[in-house]
Amino acid sequence: MFEGFKEERVGTGEAELFVRHGGSGPPVLLLHGHPRTHATWHRVAPLLAGDFTVVCPDLRGYGRSSKPATTADHEPYSKRAMARDCAALMRVLGHERFTVVGHDRGTYVAQRLAMDHPDMVSHLVVIDGVPIGEALARADARFAAAWWHWFFLGQTAKPAERVINADPDAWYGGTPEAMGAEAYEDYRRAIHDPATVHAMCEDYRAGLGLDRAADDADRRAGRRISCPTLFLWATRDDMEDLYGDPLAIWRDWADDLRGAPIDSGHHVAEEAPAELAAGLRRFLGAGS
Repeated sequence: MFEGFKEERVGTGEAELFVRHGGSGPPVLLLHGHPRTHATWHRVAPLLAGDFTVVCPDLRGYGRSSKPATTADHEPYSKRAMARDCAALMRVLGHERFTVVGHDRGTYVAQRLAMDHPDMVSHLVVIDGVPIGEALARADARFAAAWWHWFFLGQTAKPAERVINADPDAWYGGTPEAMGAEAYEDYRRAIHDPATVHAMCEDYRAGLGLDRAADDADRRAGRRISCPTLFLWATRDDMEDLYGDPLAIWRDWADDLRGAPIDSGHHVAEEAPAELAAGLRRFLGAGS
């Protein structure tokens, strides 16, 4: 897994991120979602490494990255804090301007990176997600039934930690056949760590509070994403069921937007890596 990639731990000033990076060419930062780790990209990264320098970190709180102490407002797990980590990581690695690709919860970090650090982000790719503020503004009974875990994991009384830690495998599922044996073991090691489980819940608590507030503040101020943006969504997930035309939501946020569906379930990097890599290469001008 990640043959030829270097692995190291990088301090950001606020956290320490575990990262694998390799390849050569313009830098591309790949951000995983919940409850995955950087290893979710292990089938995509080698397909990009011939033309790009590929950087795959564990977000703070996830995988082998550090778990900063929590606070009452959950700020250490806000997407703004995670975006600061990513900006610092890329500077340490020598990349002042780069493409960022986010999937699932990583989408929110990628969006925040593009909004808060526009001088660093040359291209933005968001996969299977709309801005948190948009999702919550549209929350209805159908959303609550499909995405109830947002509100369960976000409870500050911490029932989620108790339930998950009682049987992490039953809660999260996943198989080595679908994910790849090494990626599955990396993921399984993470979900069996109570500190990681708590940090992942803090991610959701921040989402319901500070992250939504950040999105709402951007909308009120008229701030938009200025860099070229690509939105990809899985046809066998629930983006279309929940939002009809999810691309229309991103049009309200991005000045230069394109998008396309991918024939896949939610975990696109694991289920359709060749199609995803080809779409990224086309968007970034490296052919297919």
